[in-house]
Amino acid sequence: MTAAPFTPPFAEPAPRALCTDCGVSRMQDPRACGHACQFIKPDYPAMEQQVHGRARDPARPDELYFGPFRRMLRASMVQPRAGAQWTGIVTRIAERLLETGAVDAVLAMAPDSADKWKPMPVLVTRAADMALCRGMRMGYAPLLALLEPARAAGHKRIALIGIPCQVYALRALEAELGFERIYVIGTPCSDNTTTEKFHGFLDLLSDQPDSITYLEFRADYLVELRFSDGRKQEIPFLKLPISKLPRDFFPLTCRTCVDYTNVLADITVGYSGLEFARTRLEMKAAETVVHLRREKPNRMRHMIPAHVWALVKPYGLVPQDGERKK
Repeated sequence: MTAAPFTPPFAEPAPRALCTDCGVSRMQDPRACGHACQFIKPDYPAMEQQVHGRARDPARPDELYFGPFRRMLRASMVQPRAGAQWTGIVTRIAERLLETGAVDAVLAMAPDSADKWKPMPVLVTRAADMALCRGMRMGYAPLLALLEPARAAGHKRIALIGIPCQVYALRALEAELGFERIYVIGTPCSDNTTTEKFHGFLDLLSDQPDSITYLEFRADYLVELRFSDGRKQEIPFLKLPISKLPRDFFPLTCRTCVDYTNVLADITVGYSGLEFARTRLEMKAAETVVHLRREKPNRMRHMIPAHVWALVKPYGLVPQDGERKK
């Protein structure tokens, strides 16, 4: 017998200096953060070898940006799904995994019952219920805290839909979790914030923020808003009220993330044309160096992998003494 999506009660997160609350610190052994966290001592070359079976190929220049990949496709659902952020490919993949019996459960995000923008981790066992997980949410959510309840429920094969910091930690713990198979469906992630701060951003975009039903940072450098009355609005990136946001709107973790493309996922479903993606990756690489150099210089040699230094080198950003692993 299958059950509706559920969210078990979670423990409180353990205090961490750099943390996006992926859920590991809420698990039975929060000390696992020490070797699982993307923001402590990540080892992308080793993790890419573990997941994809090889390192980035210098003969394929795009792998410097995107990591090891078999191929890139431009795709969309022939019939876009209602309520999807793009056309519904991510949730459709998860639906098929459940429909075919490839997995017993999917770990994903649904909207919180009290706030449509707040992500709520859910364990989904019925394909039809994946429709509840369509669309974008903004905020931190302890998705990986569902791993132990999923295992306790007897699920052997699972899928997880996650962002890079969640996927890195999952891959670091994968071998010790005891599942027969884990399929990882990734989405790109650039910057995140708390749901509360995101509401402040919506307040700056519209005098009717509660009527906004959809927000998308598009590859044509426009932000698209949709409203409950059917209206649409497009705002150029350069006209966004960024200067009015609080200084801590984006946490240091997001400003120094080196995995925009979710390289450790089995498949990443995103929305960029390639040139936009390359540009954004170079920007994120530069932001990582600049922000860590200014705020956490002692973390640079641990948090910045070699491929990031290669991306910023053309812009005159090179490692100084003590900023790179020897």
